[in-house]
Amino acid sequence: MRYPASLRYALLGLAVSTQILSAPAKPKGGATFNKALLKPATLSAKAPDTYQATFNTTKGAFTVKVTRAWAPLGADRFYNLVKGHFYDNASFFRVLPGFMAQFGISAYPPVSTAWSDTKLKDDPVLESNRRGRISFATAGPDTRTTQVFISTGNNARLDTMGFAPFGEVDEAGLKVVEALFSGYGEGFPQGAGPDQNLIEKQGRTYLDQNFSQLDRINTATIAGGTAPAKAKKKAKK
Repeated sequence: MRYPASLRYALLGLAVSTQILSAPAKPKGGATFNKALLKPATLSAKAPDTYQATFNTTKGAFTVKVTRAWAPLGADRFYNLVKGHFYDNASFFRVLPGFMAQFGISAYPPVSTAWSDTKLKDDPVLESNRRGRISFATAGPDTRTTQVFISTGNNARLDTMGFAPFGEVDEAGLKVVEALFSGYGEGFPQGAGPDQNLIEKQGRTYLDQNFSQLDRINTATIAGGTAPAKAKKKAKK
């Protein structure tokens, strides 16, 4: 299936995955990031059957409740990204009221480069993209990477396009999501908002200089979960 150009751009997704923290690297400006993010292949832990990821943002906190059975590959990647602090300092670069809030381009260009080709195979769409659900953005089949979007409206029309929800935000959390700055509108080239390519290349510097009102994630952490089910051992004869 080929997606309309407008939707492919609108829900573009890079590639990412993350895991255990290591000594931080220091890009220009003195900011730090987890050096493990530069080695995507090492960040591939299996997620718990259910878990919660808490996002502390410049507008307040919200929690994503993830159910791995909804979309196992997506849930695993999101788990590793959050656990590895990929989303820390990242901005909500595309917020369209009544539709969605999108984020997932790293604040640090070296991290974006490391993840640019780490595409994830699609999960079957088992749940609907209704209000509050979170899914990975995509540029077409098997292209999910690091970008995700939270639906703030009923986006069931996306279900047949391969967008597989893996978790959801409750009503209290959605109040925070819906309060995110949306004044820049649609992104470049369709609108006056940020250019995703320039975010990847220049990181927070580009956004701070040109789109300083965007809200961002201060920290994102795994808040809790249940361990993956273990296979039962066969009794010895």
